[in-house]
Amino acid sequence: MNNVRTVSDTKRTFYSLHTRPINTIYRRVVEELMVEMHLLSVNVDFSYNPIYALGVVTTFDRFMQGYQPERDKESIFQAICQAVEQEPQRYRQDAERLQALAKSLAANDLIAWLGQTNHLGQDPDLQVQLQAIANNPQFKYNRLFAIGLFSLLEQSDPDLVKDEKQRTEAIKTIAAGLHLSDDKLNKDLELYRSNLEKMSQALAVMADMLSADRKKREQRQQQSTTPVTPPTANE
Repeated sequence: MNNVRTVSDTKRTFYSLHTRPINTIYRRVVEELMVEMHLLSVNVDFSYNPIYALGVVTTFDRFMQGYQPERDKESIFQAICQAVEQEPQRYRQDAERLQALAKSLAANDLIAWLGQTNHLGQDPDLQVQLQAIANNPQFKYNRLFAIGLFSLLEQSDPDLVKDEKQRTEAIKTIAAGLHLSDDKLNKDLELYRSNLEKMSQALAVMADMLSADRKKREQRQQQSTTPVTPPTANE
């Protein structure tokens, strides 16, 4: 008997946990992230690691920027993780740990560590994880893992990831050390950065539309409350 959870099962669980409606512009973001996490969770070659967790958290936080009401964001994140039978707190804690670690390291040291050309002593658990990835020919590479790597570089040196040459070289070094395809990594990260830009543009358009609508309402309200001056009698 096949007991593997389906995408429909995961979506049903999500909407039973987060019952408030999701703003239209963000619904696709939420469902795509949830489906991606679901498909990985049922893949026999996939195993959780903190870099993947950082990728999940980074993706959610970046694409959910500006979400209203703000208080619903954490409920949505928790429901996504619980729907794929994961612990949201574990994702948040691992992501925060790695972000703090990246900020404490010079970019060259971080790249050398991720690329396995130099071992640092700051986080033994991450070191074990990196070695396990490098030594596992069946490692299930995925886009969220790539975003986690990118987020580490961004936290260490924001200017480096903006420079195409430096970014490409860093990805090449990391990919070689972890025995991953730098071509896949670069393509996934280009798509990620492109989608962030599109989301930013969509939010700007939405903000302009809301502002214009608000001004029209204010004008109508002002006109409806302006007292009408009766005509003067000239006869």
